[in-house]
Amino acid sequence: MQSVKEKFTKDVSALKKAFGQDNVMALPRIMKVVISAGTGSLKDKKKNDLVADRLTKITGQKPSIRGAKKSVASFKVRQGDPVGFVVTLRAARMYGFLDKLINVALPRMRDFRGLDIKGIDKMGNYTLGLKEHTIFPETADEDLRDVFGLAITITTSAKNSKEAEILLKYIGLPFKKVK
Repeated sequence: MQSVKEKFTKDVSALKKAFGQDNVMALPRIMKVVISAGTGSLKDKKKNDLVADRLTKITGQKPSIRGAKKSVASFKVRQGDPVGFVVTLRAARMYGFLDKLINVALPRMRDFRGLDIKGIDKMGNYTLGLKEHTIFPETADEDLRDVFGLAITITTSAKNSKEAEILLKYIGLPFKKVK
């Protein structure tokens, strides 16, 4: 099975034909992958350490803390209070994560029938939400009480959603069959 990186470097003839381009540099490509997880607030230190630790295991990179944009009195959150974690992957780590996501994690999801194509926005980026982080093999054996969700955004250089759809199908993202 070819990895995502190998598809971009060795076998681009199918992608060149799909876009009608002769120049490899004119083809759309994946720029970065952003993984984010919200924690609500950082009052519970144990939960936040757990989320940061598991994101580090999943991505291979330490997450950065993100603060609240607004103060919300009913949630007892002040502007700047830490409310989540974000990891931005580029280059080799990005391709490694995409290989793990496509070939290992997504097939481990319960009742998986494919990803929704509606997650592609007009700018050519794809966002996918996961309800459980335990589908990744690095966290499967750990305690199941503290399960949190992730949002994964794949940023591409595609000019529109149609180009992004062709690119993401080419790298092997399993989309639902449209009837």
